[in-house]
Amino acid sequence: MADAKRRLYQRAGATITDDENADGLVLAVVALEDDDEAIAAVARLKARGLLVNAVDRSALCDYTTPAIIDRDPVLLALGTGGASAGLAKALRQRLEQLLPASLGTLANGLLAQRERIQQRWPEASARRKAIDAVLDPGGRLDALVEHDLEELEAWLDQPHGEARSQVIDLELASIDPDDLTLRQARWLGQADQIFASADVPEAVLDRARADAGRFALTLWDETPIGGLTLRIRMKR
Repeated sequence: MADAKRRLYQRAGATITDDENADGLVLAVVALEDDDEAIAAVARLKARGLLVNAVDRSALCDYTTPAIIDRDPVLLALGTGGASAGLAKALRQRLEQLLPASLGTLANGLLAQRERIQQRWPEASARRKAIDAVLDPGGRLDALVEHDLEELEAWLDQPHGEARSQVIDLELASIDPDDLTLRQARWLGQADQIFASADVPEAVLDRARADAGRFALTLWDETPIGGLTLRIRMKR
């Protein structure tokens, strides 16, 4: 575990030393098998004002280190608050299989093309909808699929990149937001306007974008509205 921690901190750019009396120390990691030795080391280091991470002893930790998925510049950190390093590791391994190696390339490509994207869609709302649509599951730049920069160029060159206006009806069977399907959660995260019946819980509506317009379902009048509109009601 000491070697694993060393590699993690070195990748993050830290300067590593085994000399706990060295000047300029900020963080300390205690990776000792013996409980008494570990407790004594933690106390000694904390007395010096260092923040301490004690491997496999969450109660002694000032901070915990997450499991990292690195697709530079995309970085995912998975932590359990020290509850279970094994669980964080298992999640990381599963997610590693889902996230393509090209994700960092896509992120850098979008950054490099930021000015062009802003010119292509000058209005922020139209730009957001276009990016949401292209990165969506099944989109031309689906974030969980391998892509190259030529595909990004092709998307920017296409004449009809804007997301279309759409009205979707959602009928919810549960008041628990955790029971939302992945598709329902995605729609809530993308919706521009939401018309909800009075019995739809706030906890569900809170899963929507903060800047999405919210209206009572009784105000819906069939008038066409731009962007993605959700009409939400509870299942009878």
